[in-house]
Amino acid sequence: MSSSPQSLSHEERVHLSRTTLSTLDDWGVKGPEQITLLAMPEGTKARTMQRYRNDTPLPDDVEIWQRVQQIAGIAEALYTTYPRNPNMGLIWMHRVNYRFDDRTPLASMLEDGLNGMIAVHMHLDCSYDWHMDEQQQRG
Repeated sequence: MSSSPQSLSHEERVHLSRTTLSTLDDWGVKGPEQITLLAMPEGTKARTMQRYRNDTPLPDDVEIWQRVQQIAGIAEALYTTYPRNPNMGLIWMHRVNYRFDDRTPLASMLEDGLNGMIAVHMHLDCSYDWHMDEQQQRG
């Protein structure tokens, strides 16, 4: 997926919005934390998030869609790592991990924003970690 929502159809953006919020629900992330993780606009209320579960796509904001990409990558990596346990995302996101300064992966993502999400993604998915290393070496 591109980090630009403009490259996606309305239906694709609605589907990704629903999937993203469903993933966050599965991980036990509550409304205010969902707003923070997705970098929703200032003043977004938790009840407003319900519309993104229905037929409204998340706002056309590059940062929001970068975070959607990270959530999708983390969810895929968790599924690959724990294919037989659909509840492992919930368990893993709330378990303290020394790699995140003895915080939970969720706390790391909430406190460190996009960088925390990238760190969690890299921890779970070695191919993403290699991709990021390659990008840094080029830049």
